[in-house]
Amino acid sequence: MSIIIPDDVLANIRMTEGEIKQEIAIMLFQQEKFTLAQASRFAQMHRVAFQHLLASRHIPVHYGVEDLEQDLKNLQVLGRP
Repeated sequence: MSIIIPDDVLANIRMTEGEIKQEIAIMLFQQEKFTLAQASRFAQMHRVAFQHLLASRHIPVHYGVEDLEQDLKNLQVLGRP
């Protein structure tokens, strides 16, 4: 599914496409519809950068089993125990 937001709407609200994606990702993360990994991917941000964005807004990070499993897989790929 694609959502089209006209350029004039973005101009009126003074937001870029990237900022809109970040806001949607934050909202869905807060509602626990996105994991941290899903939200950062949707926002097209590195996970740590997305965590900093959340921290700047005083939004707590919920770290679930899926996030732990993904972190463990990433560590294995990097060759770390």
